[in-house]
Amino acid sequence: MNNTFEEILEKIRDYDQIIILRHQSPDPDALGSQCGLREILWANFPEKKIYATGFDEPTLAYLTAMDRFEGDASECLVIVCDTANRPRIDGKIWQKADCLIKIDHHPNDDNYGDLIYVDDSASSVSEIICDFALSLHLTIPDSGARLLYAGIIGDTGRFLYPNTSAKTLYFASELAKFDFDRAVLGREMSSFDMKTARLQAYIYENMVISANGAACVTLTQDLLKSMDLRDSETSSAVGTPGNIQEVKAWAIFVEQPDGHYRVRMRSKTIPINGIAKRHDGGGHLLASGANAYSYEELEEIWKELEEAVSAKK
Repeated sequence: MNNTFEEILEKIRDYDQIIILRHQSPDPDALGSQCGLREILWANFPEKKIYATGFDEPTLAYLTAMDRFEGDASECLVIVCDTANRPRIDGKIWQKADCLIKIDHHPNDDNYGDLIYVDDSASSVSEIICDFALSLHLTIPDSGARLLYAGIIGDTGRFLYPNTSAKTLYFASELAKFDFDRAVLGREMSSFDMKTARLQAYIYENMVISANGAACVTLTQDLLKSMDLRDSETSSAVGTPGNIQEVKAWAIFVEQPDGHYRVRMRSKTIPINGIAKRHDGGGHLLASGANAYSYEELEEIWKELEEAVSAKK
């Protein structure tokens, strides 16, 4: 039995009101772990008031919807899922929490929270929440199983990424026993609209690929406006360069309204999170995000990515 899981459960029992948060610009694991945990707690503690709050991401509306909390968080337990550092937490409500719990699978560079559970070997926080529920014999409703399953397949790229372990497949198989339509969910997660299709076509047509297999592409504000795309919608195309056999690691530079660039980096085998940390970011070994505040910094990131790929080769 995991002692930290037991401590988390005891804290949950101690509070009448619980607020569950996750990171900004959510992906399926952020929503899956956050709202999967909410569904589990609703099923096991119907007498408690439990909220999952944050921005409602339109592209993931098929998964779930956010709650609204307008009370005083000073008497609440706040649980933050899938968020490595405090600036990325969606909302400020955690700052007033009576007790703060961090549950994450990123490297624990920001050691925030009164109680922390971080397992950077886990494929996803959805996997961790599934482990938490099964280990403590908590009821998992079908709705919760669906969300956790979505989070796992989202963060493992449908079990293609190296973070997929035997434990990952075990928990996915346990969740598959519940009553939800995995085929429909899979189609919802893999489908995209024509805007995204055109964006992918643009990336294929315009990305630069070095001789060593590093790739990058820049998405300007003018381009996003011409395609009627929001920044959050570009995240669905972050894996696109990786479909090219010659590409080993890549970066997508997305210009923000204030002029700085959000940098989305991915790699097939070469660690790139060190590059992200040097440029106001962080993340996993093979999936990280950073920020660039000038054209010169974009050039630095591209040079570092090329050097990392070259060194590995």
